Amino acid sequence: MSSCPFHSTDPFREKRTADGVLVSRFQGKEIPLLLRHRDVRAAAADWARFSSDAPFRVPIPSEEDVRSVRQLPVETNPPDHGDYRRIIDPYFRRPKEPEMIREVEGLIRGLLSDAAGQSQIEIVRQFALPIQSRALAHLLNVPQSDAEEWISWGIHVFRDGPNGGAKGQMLERYIHRQLDRALEHPGEDFYSALHRAEFRGRKLTREEQVGFVNLTFAGGRDTIIQTVASLIHHLAVDPDTFARLRAEPGLHASAVEEFFRLLSPLTITARVCPEQTEVRGHTVPADERVALCWASANRDETVFDRPDELRLDRKPNPHIAFGSGPHTCIGAHHARLIARTLLRQLCDQIERIEVLASEAHVEREQTYQRTVGFASLTVRLHPRGAIGG
Repeated sequence: MSSCPFHSTDPFREKRTADGVLVSRFQGKEIPLLLRHRDVRAAAADWARFSSDAPFRVPIPSEEDVRSVRQLPVETNPPDHGDYRRIIDPYFRRPKEPEMIREVEGLIRGLLSDAAGQSQIEIVRQFALPIQSRALAHLLNVPQSDAEEWISWGIHVFRDGPNGGAKGQMLERYIHRQLDRALEHPGEDFYSALHRAEFRGRKLTREEQVGFVNLTFAGGRDTIIQTVASLIHHLAVDPDTFARLRAEPGLHASAVEEFFRLLSPLTITARVCPEQTEVRGHTVPADERVALCWASANRDETVFDRPDELRLDRKPNPHIAFGSGPHTCIGAHHARLIARTLLRQLCDQIERIEVLASEAHVEREQTYQRTVGFASLTVRLHPRGAIGG
């Protein structure tokens, strides 16, 4: 049985303390990882030296083989980035609206009630994946029936399964079908909004529309799923924390931020250096990449007191699990709504969580291994008020 991802070993501590950089090889290229909170934030803000205007190369590994379009707005720099981001901001701010909050509360309440009625449930694919997909349907204002197809794609659109290229082509065909439908039958959904949208006085091209939707489905999917699974697992193995959160609901908001900090479900993303650049004694040739290591920055002992501890009331908590600078994750409001709602519903409905089986999801790279959530997690949820619960 695997240990709790929130308390997993920090693989970056030694190099972060020593010189702040870890050089690792990805796809045949050596890429320095910036490890310190200060350095990561500075690079994220300095888009001229550390550019996101690099189609397919912001994710690590890069994604030339799984998609044909630039993901928008993430793979652009200011000022383009801000103008593109404003197009979709209204949808990604919906998690702050009362109607959206009620919809997600009803969704999670129902799924949790159903799960508690079973003798056991596998959390990653049978619970977290449906939450992510169905909550996304609310966010995009599309029918819940659409979520069933998204669930079939797995926990990562490109990397869940042996053929990422085929899955990438499948996703793009799906996106074109939805955009065609919205063009013929416009409504109040996300696809129709992209047809109405303008970028600097002109309509979006089809490639731009596909780029927005591609990011919506491929970005943040697995991170939300792993956050849900890890939160449930932690409350199972740490019943004292579960009891405290049930007794002190005022801690829920700060607890969720601490969960995000410790888990840091996205380990790294890349930036491309347009010119030869020095990063802490390492030379990065022009057009090569630097990685921003969010997971390391979020355990920087110069910023966070006792960084490996889960402190429900940690304040301040300047974590950067959602990134930093102009490219701070546009889906952060959505992720927070899901996590806060789940925590509240667990405290309301569930007395005890029993782990029956688990398999950690481990990122294995050349120079580090890092536990990020679960490949599978089977639990029994004991409802409150049940005999023997």
